[in-house]
Amino acid sequence: MGEAERERPPGRPRSADIDGAILAAAVDLLIERGIDAVTIEQVARRAGVTRATVYRRFPDKIRLLVAAIGAGQDASPPPPEPVDIEQMLAAWAHHLARPRLRQLTRRLMTSLHDYPALREAYWNASIRRREEAIRASLEHARDRGRFPPSADLGVIQTILTGAVGTHLTTQPDTSSEDEIRNFLLAVLHQTGYRRDERPV
Repeated sequence: MGEAERERPPGRPRSADIDGAILAAAVDLLIERGIDAVTIEQVARRAGVTRATVYRRFPDKIRLLVAAIGAGQDASPPPPEPVDIEQMLAAWAHHLARPRLRQLTRRLMTSLHDYPALREAYWNASIRRREEAIRASLEHARDRGRFPPSADLGVIQTILTGAVGTHLTTQPDTSSEDEIRNFLLAVLHQTGYRRDERPV
């Protein structure tokens, strides 16, 4: 291979990398400039592909954004069975310790309300299943005696997810996983949660 060939700058991504390049470009634009900046033209330019290439994969902006958000959050399906509450919060802390994911989530928190079509599509694609999984884990914890029988699990769920939003908007993106987990556990213990208690 000649010197000129070795130094040739990369061109458009290979076919196998196109989806990733498009989604990464959309996430970058979303984080940096907000939802309005995520246009097919801008995504194509940043990804180094044509607009037609983007349209073939994502016929409209809503589908592109929902796919990009899922990729940016490295989203995996919720577990099929309820998980221990403290393990669930530890998993949240693990994700929230990633600065780029924090930036993306914060952008969504402050933007989705103004884009109802995107909010509905994202809810149906991802959030609904996560909310159901959280509720199932809370019910499992209550059945094991970790919450009082009269506990309002809907309120507890709101408190815990609200704590995530509070941390995202008030704490630095350099927060460590341990710091975030300890914060979430402190909030949990204010809800009447009792560790390792079992029904008699």
